[in-house]
Amino acid sequence: MAGEGPQSAADKTLNVLQALAEHARVADIAAAAGLPKPTVHRILQTLVRHDFARSDGQGTYVCGPRVLSLAGRFLQRLDIAEQVRPILQDLQQHTGWTVHLALRSGDEAVYVAKLEGTKPYHLASRIGMSLGLHCTSIGKAILAALPDGEVRDLVARTGLPARTENTITDLPSLLAELADVRARGYAEDHEENETGVRAVGAAVADHTGAVIGGLSTAALVHLAPVVEDLPAQVSAAAEAVSKALGAH
Repeated sequence: MAGEGPQSAADKTLNVLQALAEHARVADIAAAAGLPKPTVHRILQTLVRHDFARSDGQGTYVCGPRVLSLAGRFLQRLDIAEQVRPILQDLQQHTGWTVHLALRSGDEAVYVAKLEGTKPYHLASRIGMSLGLHCTSIGKAILAALPDGEVRDLVARTGLPARTENTITDLPSLLAELADVRARGYAEDHEENETGVRAVGAAVADHTGAVIGGLSTAALVHLAPVVEDLPAQVSAAAEAVSKALGAH
């Protein structure tokens, strides 16, 4: 498993973690990872502290609960994206715009599905890419579902970094924007995340009624197909996705 040339600390840790999936004893893990046993032992102790591994105290290790949790969350995202793909395809076909589905992950969101629009260009977004909540239509739809107090706490952690000259970078303006989103039922991104790109998004909820993400349509401002009732179509698609996930 060892690669050519010097390995970074991250390389060594990943090699040990991968070996841990197939081996339990330090000697076997070290052989599979191509690392000295003392190095492997130190890495394993770090993994144990962070719940990525568990030890029986007798020199045997297994994957820890955090690995299982991350794997479960990843598979859940894949399942959700495939479950609602027909809804996303229908929205893309009716609008011609690029359609995204993203799920919240802590203080940001992550794209789990993307369907390219009908115009001969591709947006920079990709599956697995994270997106800011304050500067995207999906993100603002997610934030609008939160009480203002939670929004303030989130902004205190993340700040409001400018992505373009149109990005909202002060809290009062953001809170006012979120109030408008709640009143409209959808959010807009007017070149706030990427210059030249406009988007319309709406929140998506799960079976508990909690907002877990959102979907959007996006296009280049000067090449966007004209779509009547675009916000209504986006909102209807978001509602259909929510219902598919069990929301009432």
